Amino acid sequence: MAMAVSPATDEDDPGLPGLLHSLQLLRLRAILSAMAAGVEVRPGSIEAGELDALDRTLGPARPAHVGETPRLVGPDGQGIELPEEIFDVLAAVVDQLKAGNGISVVPMHAELTTVEAADLLNVSRPFLITQLERGVLPYRMVGTHRRVRLSDVLTYRDAIDRQAGNALDAMTTEAEALGLYDD
Repeated sequence: MAMAVSPATDEDDPGLPGLLHSLQLLRLRAILSAMAAGVEVRPGSIEAGELDALDRTLGPARPAHVGETPRLVGPDGQGIELPEEIFDVLAAVVDQLKAGNGISVVPMHAELTTVEAADLLNVSRPFLITQLERGVLPYRMVGTHRRVRLSDVLTYRDAIDRQAGNALDAMTTEAEALGLYDD
């Protein structure tokens, strides 16, 4: 059973005007097309009523039931199946905005400043610069400023997370062998 992400064709929600949902889809299309350069949505830039309507629309469409595929329905009534990854991004964006957080969506090839990269990694800028200078992460110079590709930062973060997980597993195994840890 396909589920409509847009209630423009959803008879279960007659209280919300179809025009509002058409406008939401047009706004969503503008946001998605702007992703090529990156997009930022600041807290409070979308009214709470609009976010509630989007949440109600996305909520029932969350693929909780095996075999159900959410659909995106445009203002013209034409619909397409929505890939799970894109649906998850849309739901996460709405969840974050409802929580009062701003969001940024940037392409993987985007470059970050050292401040942005350090923030993403939750490390200090001096620590990050040391890692860059040691060759742990590739970077390029733009004048006197370092730029780091987002994809490289995320790869580094994943590797660090894996190392931490492996270290924790090793500590747990050692504690179990010593009889210090119960399952």
